[in-house]
Amino acid sequence: MTELELTLTTGAAANGGSCVARHDGRVVFVRYALPGEKVRVRVRDERGSYWHADVVEVVDPSPDRVESLCAIAGVHGAGCCDLAFVEPAAARRLKGAVVANQLARLGGFQWHDEETATAEAVGATGATGWRTRVRLDTTAEGKAGFHRYHSDELVTDLNCAQLADGLVDGLSALHWQPGAQLHVALDAEGRRHVVQSGPKGARKATTRVVEGDYEAVQQIGGRRWRVPVTAFWQAHRDAAALYSELVAAWAQLRPGLTAWDLYGGAGVFAAALAEGVGESGRVVTVDTSRGASRSAREALSDLPWVSVVTDSVRRALAAQTGRADVAVLDPPRTGAGREVVDALAAADVPRIIHIGCEAASFARDVGLYLRHGYAVEELRVFDSFPLTHHVECVAVLTR
Repeated sequence: MTELELTLTTGAAANGGSCVARHDGRVVFVRYALPGEKVRVRVRDERGSYWHADVVEVVDPSPDRVESLCAIAGVHGAGCCDLAFVEPAAARRLKGAVVANQLARLGGFQWHDEETATAEAVGATGATGWRTRVRLDTTAEGKAGFHRYHSDELVTDLNCAQLADGLVDGLSALHWQPGAQLHVALDAEGRRHVVQSGPKGARKATTRVVEGDYEAVQQIGGRRWRVPVTAFWQAHRDAAALYSELVAAWAQLRPGLTAWDLYGGAGVFAAALAEGVGESGRVVTVDTSRGASRSAREALSDLPWVSVVTDSVRRALAAQTGRADVAVLDPPRTGAGREVVDALAAADVPRIIHIGCEAASFARDVGLYLRHGYAVEELRVFDSFPLTHHVECVAVLTR
C-alpha cells in the first residue's frame, strides 16, 4: 500500500501491545503509543478492515510515557522491549486492563473493571535485568542480534534492558555461523552457558557448546534441575520459584491424592505436587520434549510416585485410567484449547490450575472451562516479562 501518515488520538490498549485508534471508521492498531495520546503515525500494514501503524511523533504524550528504558527498542530498533517507553507501574496497569478485557470478551468472565485491573510485579529485580535466558539469531555476516518487530532483519546491538548483567557480554564481538541460533543462559550460581544450534533449514544442523555446558543447573528450594540450554525454563529469574509456590498452595493436596502436571516441562510443578500427595499419592507429568522429560526424570528420581510421560497431553489424557484430584496445566502460547479442556471435564477433574502466557488464549480457555460448569475460584496476573506487553495468568477452576 502507498505510505500513509495520519494524526490520531489513541483509545484503549489492545492485546498484543498496540492501542486502538480510528480513522474514517477504520480501526487502526498503533504500536508504541499509550491510551489517550495524540500521535502522528505511519501506516505500515493493511489487513482487510484493519490498519497497523507505528508512532512517528508524539504530539500530546500521556503522563505515563518515559524515556525508553531499553537502548535498542523502538520503531526503528529491536522488537525486544515494546513497552520500554511506559513507566513500569503504569505498564502493569495497562497489562491488567488488557487481560480484564480479554477475559470479558473471550471468556465471559468478569475479573476486574479495566480501570482497576493490574498485573503484579514478580520478585524484587524491577523492570530491567530480570532475564536469565535468551535466544539470539545471527546475520548472514555472522553477527548475533535481536529481530526487529515482525521482521527477519536483526539489530546487532545486544544492549537489551531485559538482560541480566553479563548474560551477553562479549558475544557481539564474535563471529558466528551465519543463520545459526545462540542459546544463552545463566545457571543458579550465575555461571554462563552458550550453545550454538542450526543453522535453521540446514540438512545437517549441528549443536555446539561454546561456553559452559549443554545443560544449565537450575534450583528451586533444595531441588536442582539440569536443563538443556536449548530447552524451556522460565526466563524471569524469580518466576519459576513464584509459580511453584503458588501451585503448591492452590493445589490443596493431601497424602494419597492424584495430580496431573500437563505440559510439565522439566517437572518443576510435579516436584511441588509430589510433596503434597506424598508417597501414598501419585503424580503424572507430561511433556512432548524428550530433553525436558530427561531433566524431569533425573531431578525427580528420588520420588518414585512421580511418573514422567513423553507424549502429547491429548494422548496422555486418553491413556489415563482413573481421575485426578488436581490437574495443573502450563500450555504454550496457543493455550490448551477445546480438545484438552473437554478431556479434563470428561475426566471429572474437580480442581484445575491453569497457567497462560498469552491473554487471548488464556481467556478463551477460561471460557471453555466455564461452559463445562467450572467456576473461577482464584485468578492472578503477573508482570513476568517487564518492558514487554506479555503477561503470565494463573487461575484456579473448580467444579
